Amino acid sequence: MERKSKLKKETRDNLLGYILIAPSLLLLILIGMVPIIITVSYSFQYKVLTDPMKNYFVGLGNYITLFKNDVVIESFRNTMVFAVLSIIFQLIVGFIGALLMCHAKRGIGPIRTAVLIPWAIPGIIVAYMFSAMFNDQLGVMNRILQTFGIISTSISWLTNKNWAMLVVVIADTWKQFPYVALMLLAGMQTIPGELYESAKVDGAGAIRSFFRITLPNLKSVILIILLFRTMGALRIFDIIFGITGGGPSNSTATLLYQAYKYLFGDMNFGLGSALSTIITLLILFFSIIYIKVFKTDD
Repeated sequence: MERKSKLKKETRDNLLGYILIAPSLLLLILIGMVPIIITVSYSFQYKVLTDPMKNYFVGLGNYITLFKNDVVIESFRNTMVFAVLSIIFQLIVGFIGALLMCHAKRGIGPIRTAVLIPWAIPGIIVAYMFSAMFNDQLGVMNRILQTFGIISTSISWLTNKNWAMLVVVIADTWKQFPYVALMLLAGMQTIPGELYESAKVDGAGAIRSFFRITLPNLKSVILIILLFRTMGALRIFDIIFGITGGGPSNSTATLLYQAYKYLFGDMNFGLGSALSTIITLLILFFSIIYIKVFKTDD
């Protein structure tokens, strides 16, 4: 009897908990799911705001149109190149920043505050900053390189296909590396110091300790970083919009930038919604791959 009454009490408590969180849960579902459902439904329709009298079901027609469009294919390639380069750069710079902060003897508070500054600046402002810095006529980057004798003539950073992609990658790396560095720093601070002391006694150097101790213990942290930064890279818009506007010749146009052009340039909500759905599926695909590859007991 006592056990049954205890189970009934637990059931009542659980039911009360579900009732209390139900309004918030319902609100989250409405905010999160309703826009997704509407976007997916639009992706199967011919829906152009400049042609409001025509609105009909086209099935996979929008998706077929996108897959046959050379600009969309190029945007997909640009997105993958940008995502790979920016994530690699952010991990490298983030590891360097995390190691420096982890081994800093003094002033760790001001250092962390300084590191956070790029992350706090809105993306569009970062874009305009780097657009001014890499301007081929008035930009400070060309002047610095010429002062040190690295280049003799100004480089047209933003009008050259290869350089333009590099500039947007550098801009995104500068903005996002603080997040990576602080996440890695938090992970490093949870690694027991005894592991490094034992490795030092066994004759392991700093590099060997890094690959044998630091990296394996940061596996779950790296998974989180890759998940969030891949989502960010696949959804990149403000940096591209502010620095290159997708140019030159669509060489830096990404999938989300192309979706923006369909939605707000052409007012074609069918194609724009289809491309937005593809981006969501890409993010889901990479998330599953990361979780499978970096799966840990944690």
